Amino acid sequence: MTGTVSLPVPVTPEGRAGLAALLGDPARALIALDFDGTLAPIVADPAAARAHPGAVPALRRVAAAVGTLAVITGRPAASAVDLGGFAAVPDLVVLGHYGLERWSGGTLSSPPSDAGVEAARAELPGLLARAGAPDGTRIEDKGHAVAVHTRQTADPQAALDRLRDPLAGLAARHGLAVEPGRMVIELRPQGMDKGQALRTLIDRRKRQPSAVMFCGDDLGDVAAFDAVRTLRGEGVPGLTVFSGSAEVTELAQSADLVVNGPDGVVALLNSLADALS
Repeated sequence: MTGTVSLPVPVTPEGRAGLAALLGDPARALIALDFDGTLAPIVADPAAARAHPGAVPALRRVAAAVGTLAVITGRPAASAVDLGGFAAVPDLVVLGHYGLERWSGGTLSSPPSDAGVEAARAELPGLLARAGAPDGTRIEDKGHAVAVHTRQTADPQAALDRLRDPLAGLAARHGLAVEPGRMVIELRPQGMDKGQALRTLIDRRKRQPSAVMFCGDDLGDVAAFDAVRTLRGEGVPGLTVFSGSAEVTELAQSADLVVNGPDGVVALLNSLADALS
């Protein structure tokens, strides 16, 4: 089926089997991707993030061939749709807040606000002041979650390390999960992660997928990588793709395939589309 199309070769036999299964029966395959760091370059100001210029055209090409195409992100679903331009991708599903929200076909479903998040939001400015958060520390209000970014401080890693314990204590007091990331710590409701979100996508299908591929770049994507490995044990071929960066190396050790950031993800999607056309 692939002809002369050049596709990268996964380094693991399980990954190669997952890619072969996807190419062999794309109409039943499921492809899901993270947003920040995967489809969009990481930027200092989260509000300034935009999808890679080639992302939407590549997603449109892949959407025409695969059974389910999704973006799974820690951002609010509507925010990811707007920043990514994803309304232009037919049949795309966007799961926001690690799966708490679902956007599809212009319709957004979202749960009520979490009382723990509301309490943490109110306490956060005072907590950061008492902890000596340096200039450049930023609070991002995500609605169903709150995040603290240190990328714009003089020493982002030192600032993140300084705030880690105070934020963990705040999360514990209000029954929230702590989600570390690339120069960010997020406090969010318990009970949902990207692995569970991936499972939700599968459960909503009428038939088991022929293959599952997930692309991610950060610690929040570990649960989705784990879910792919669990699915392989249940007989569903799968492929994990790491959108490589110098900031996070943990996923590179476990990924079936490593590509060069959002540039590499877009190139992979286009190669897949070429192979499936």
